[in-house]
Amino acid sequence: MQAIQNISTRFSDAECQRLSLDIKRWSSELGFQQTGITDTQLDQDKAHLRDWLNTGMHGEMSYMARNELKRSQPDKLQPGTIRIISVRMDYLPEAAPAEQVLNDKNQAYISRYALGRDYHKLMRRRLQRLADRIESAIGPYGYRAFVDSAPVLEKALAQKAGLGWIGKHTNLLNKEAGSWFFLGELYTDLPLPVDNLAKNHCGHCSDCMKICPTQAIIAPYRLDARRCISYLTIELKGSIPEELRPLIGNRVYGCDDCQLVCPWNRFAQITGEKDYHPRHRLDQRQLIDLFLWSEDEFMRYTEGSAIRRIGYERWLRNLAVGLGNAPANEKIIDTLNLRKNQATPMVKEHIEWALKQQQKLNKISSRECLP
Repeated sequence: MQAIQNISTRFSDAECQRLSLDIKRWSSELGFQQTGITDTQLDQDKAHLRDWLNTGMHGEMSYMARNELKRSQPDKLQPGTIRIISVRMDYLPEAAPAEQVLNDKNQAYISRYALGRDYHKLMRRRLQRLADRIESAIGPYGYRAFVDSAPVLEKALAQKAGLGWIGKHTNLLNKEAGSWFFLGELYTDLPLPVDNLAKNHCGHCSDCMKICPTQAIIAPYRLDARRCISYLTIELKGSIPEELRPLIGNRVYGCDDCQLVCPWNRFAQITGEKDYHPRHRLDQRQLIDLFLWSEDEFMRYTEGSAIRRIGYERWLRNLAVGLGNAPANEKIIDTLNLRKNQATPMVKEHIEWALKQQQKLNKISSRECLP
């Protein structure tokens, strides 16, 4: 952020109010569904973060503990920041129904947000265009754009900016849009008027807690990431704990169960952004087909996708678990054996587990067929 001296004295309250309205209008024109503005005070969220980190529930996500001060004090991350412009963009794709894929254990379930192109660059470009539009209207000012790219408490900021409330599953919820949206921020030194904190509308509902396959939501608004399938399939670099593997089912990249069951998501709208719609039929692919991808195919088919971040080894690891949880099938056993000898030690471990699971299922299936 470039330091602009005495910027707060350049604008009257009325001018700041008009600029705030203009920013929200420009943001809408750029494809953001909602924009809010808040200050930098996050004391309550800072305490919540510290408590969560102290319990170790962040698992291997050491980046959550690094720069903790910058995460909870925006002006420490970007000196001069006094306001945050928070935006949201819908991403729900037009895809094969999630429940249909989850119920077909031979198919690979990929979190809805990862079916299309990676959102980071698209949203970052839009935020930069918004920043440029502001500069063209008022002249130089200090700002910096973030899209899940720095130590930012984006959900806490979005809640303060009125974009929604943090639900019991720890995702941001909006009365008109549910939770299928991405967040982005512009840190700025503009003395803009702030919006009202969003109210919580979860009430007595606990559907998200009940549906979680691994019971990772251990209490309202408290997630043990070490049990979360999104963490296990994306963030965890090593072996997936054996006791959790059967609970993962066919979810090979992320998990949406808590969002799928949330009543507020009945108001969610299919996104108009073509880049967020499924690529390479990833919304309805067979586990075996994906498991047989070569590394070159993985790199080609995940170009521009969030999936690439986990790399080929973890991709095979996740798919091996999915195949172990699939219905008994000789073709699956043959496919697992085909991969086993060329696999890395970590992938081989998960393949061997999957083979044992398949063999158990085959024995059960054989007994059921006996007269």
